[in-house]
Amino acid sequence: MPATTVHIGAGAGFAGDRPGAAVAVAEALAVASRQGIPAFLIFEMLAERTLALAQLDRRRDPATGYSANLTGLVQPVLKLCLQHNIRIIGNFGAANPQAAAHHLRVLAQDLGFRDAKIAVVTGDDLSARLTPADLTARETDGALLKDRKDIVAANAYLGAQPIAQALEAGADIVVTGRVADPALVLGPLAHAFGWSWDDWDRLAAGTLVGHLLECGPQVSGGYFADPGCKDAPDLDRLGYPIAEVQADGKAVITKPAGSGGVVDLRTVKEQVLYEIHDPAAYLTPDVILDLTEVELAQQGPDRVRVTGARGHARPATLKATVCFEAGWFAEAEISYAGPNATARARLAIDIIRKRMAVLQPDLSIRADIIGVVSSFGDSAGHDLAAATTEADDLRVRFATRHTDADVAKLLLAEVEALYVAGPAGGGGVRRHLVPQLASASCLIERDLVSPSVELAP
Repeated sequence: MPATTVHIGAGAGFAGDRPGAAVAVAEALAVASRQGIPAFLIFEMLAERTLALAQLDRRRDPATGYSANLTGLVQPVLKLCLQHNIRIIGNFGAANPQAAAHHLRVLAQDLGFRDAKIAVVTGDDLSARLTPADLTARETDGALLKDRKDIVAANAYLGAQPIAQALEAGADIVVTGRVADPALVLGPLAHAFGWSWDDWDRLAAGTLVGHLLECGPQVSGGYFADPGCKDAPDLDRLGYPIAEVQADGKAVITKPAGSGGVVDLRTVKEQVLYEIHDPAAYLTPDVILDLTEVELAQQGPDRVRVTGARGHARPATLKATVCFEAGWFAEAEISYAGPNATARARLAIDIIRKRMAVLQPDLSIRADIIGVVSSFGDSAGHDLAAATTEADDLRVRFATRHTDADVAKLLLAEVEALYVAGPAGGGGVRRHLVPQLASASCLIERDLVSPSVELAP
């Protein structure tokens, strides 16, 4: 018998999210579950760069490649969820869902749940199926992939159907790699309500709920507060969101009682439009979401009703992200404080630019003074040159990138030398050199992507 109402909460909105934040959500979901309401908890932990880094981890150690924060975010709620039939869905599998499932198996067994059912969704990894030339031919714009051999990861965005299949197979936990973020929510809703995969309006409604939850607390006051303009109380104990969804797709967005933050028309509006390029046609693997008739209504404190999503037939192709090695990124900082600090910071930049022009004339250097100009992409230095701000506590940041690590290191050495060969009073030098990844987007024919679901041993 399909459900009439489902409660679904968000335990994380990115891989580095707040440890323990999911506990209050799971406790609220446990109350619903005891009342016979199907309850689910999602963890969205996978960005494009996160997945590529996970692929590099897996190359170094085949037992890794899943989210490094899996234990920190899931373990605090695992016992509560397994005790109360709160089913967990997460893309924490990253580049190695099978290894993540094995790790979760160990965690569950340590808690006394030897028979927990853990399902793995695969099929997003295209690296063995498509050659670099195949991917280049399908790149959406630009020529980033042309003649490129150093591809680190190529993953298609899967939809919600394999997640629903895993739940229908009885999974307590569903581990995925790359799936569209809203699919983490749409899969449980389609499973619980028995929605047809061509019921576009309901699929659109579920996708909208997924979009509202996918960034975790952004819909409940996180990434929102602007004191005096948009206040959100008690962010130190911010409540992560819960959606109460009806079988027709209507939903209420709320958060655990007594938690910090706020759910109101402003927070929900901001998240509805977050990263939406076309409100009439938000493309996902499952449906094209039309937001133009969406209506919001405040139903009480921290409760906003969401209705009116419309859907159109899903796109013919799937988006894929291809990550490749892009050389080395070098960054170094030094501080200047006290009287005339701004002039000394500017002198440090002048010294470094002149030194690097001799040592490596073709190397592009970016220099910022944090506290004067640093956040507006001033690579050419024009804004900094025109700035008149004076301060007595400043941090100077230098950065460059190059395909040769030894060339990038030249900048790091020159900044450290400012200790004795630069302006007076420089201190607190920090330097680092890291490999850099870049990404391109492709559109892949659906018949080249084969999602698969299996229960982990």
